[in-house]
Amino acid sequence: MDVIRADRVLTVVRAPEIPDPAALAEALAGSGIRAVELTFTTPGVLDCLRKAADGGRGVMGAGTVRTAEQAAAAIDSGARFLVTPGLCAEVAEVATRRGIPVVMGALTPTEVMRAMDLGAAAVKIFPARVFGPAYFKDLRGPFPEAQLIPSGGVNAGNAADFLAQGAVAVTAGTDVVAPADVAAGRWAEIATRAALFVRSLN
Repeated sequence: MDVIRADRVLTVVRAPEIPDPAALAEALAGSGIRAVELTFTTPGVLDCLRKAADGGRGVMGAGTVRTAEQAAAAIDSGARFLVTPGLCAEVAEVATRRGIPVVMGALTPTEVMRAMDLGAAAVKIFPARVFGPAYFKDLRGPFPEAQLIPSGGVNAGNAADFLAQGAVAVTAGTDVVAPADVAAGRWAEIATRAALFVRSLN
């Protein structure tokens, strides 16, 4: 979480394959995005986590974690943070027991409160495009201590607005890590897009 707060960004990778996870992590970290979420929707994600954790310099996490079994397997494979699509008490329990921060998915104030009660280190507001940056200012009213991270619909054109309205970090998605670029191993292209995204935060 210190890395995510410092960089003010993490990236979520959804791709049909990741030919060189360590090279992907290196390309992103070199451009200023050190926290990388590999999702369980990617085939062979546990192997990808192991390779990236061993060979890259990013902070690797697992996303779309929906069960205790997935949570434990991801941590065993090198994940240093977990991300859930919604409120998953069993994932939170595993993360707490293993000392790993979990970012829980939520949208409504009730869900944000529940995520915090479950021990979420941060709350991912998804899909952020539904209400936009102003919603984060509204949420900060009742939840001033909440670490809010928008996901879904965040791009270089609006990322700074989310941060200005109270988000602790933003999620870079296909604008930075297009599935086709990842699958083809176009690391230089990904690095360029990541650097542009990072510059947009200021």
